[in-house]
Amino acid sequence: MILVSDASVAVNRDEVFNMTTQIAAPHAEVAQTRKRRRFSVGEYYAMAEAGILTENDRVELLDGEIVVMAPIGNRHQSSVDGHGETFTLRLQGRANVRIQGPVRLDDDNEPEPDVTLLRRRDDYYATGHPGPDDVLLLIEVADTTLDFDRKVKLPLYARAGIPEVWIVNLQDRRVEVYTEPDGVGYGSVRHYGPGESVAPLHFPDIALEVERIIPA
Repeated sequence: MILVSDASVAVNRDEVFNMTTQIAAPHAEVAQTRKRRRFSVGEYYAMAEAGILTENDRVELLDGEIVVMAPIGNRHQSSVDGHGETFTLRLQGRANVRIQGPVRLDDDNEPEPDVTLLRRRDDYYATGHPGPDDVLLLIEVADTTLDFDRKVKLPLYARAGIPEVWIVNLQDRRVEVYTEPDGVGYGSVRHYGPGESVAPLHFPDIALEVERIIPA
């Protein structure tokens, strides 16, 4: 057993993964194991420092639960790459583009969205992960995780006041744009499909064609 003394946690790697929330297989509802313990961001990082969690573990912290992320399929990765390349090339000097990196919403939540546009900082947030006030746009690319992203992650983003969230819906080939967070959900939802373009609120001059960011 590895003792994580700084966080007052005594668990080993197997025990941690027995406490996680699992993302379900395709065409199934989100499956959850029985909750046994909630973790803070401090405890989450203490487990990483102790070697219980490693860089190879695809996990994120949501509402105090360690969530194992779903495998990334071909279309998912293609969409993430397309967003990343477009934003990186067209937003040089205007915003930081983070790909599948952490955003610290609060003491119980540190998701790793597929793409995040952040307020420009020359140090690329070397002194600490960005928080809600740093986020301009957050993007989740969703195929098998569509229900999870809508029902679990989206309310967390609204509660944190993230001003704009895109769910790139690979199943229906559309981009769901959520704006006007009210602490519970989003007051405005717009859908964009093939033949249309979508642009971030903060960068209306950067329009992305839906066909280019959602592969057929």
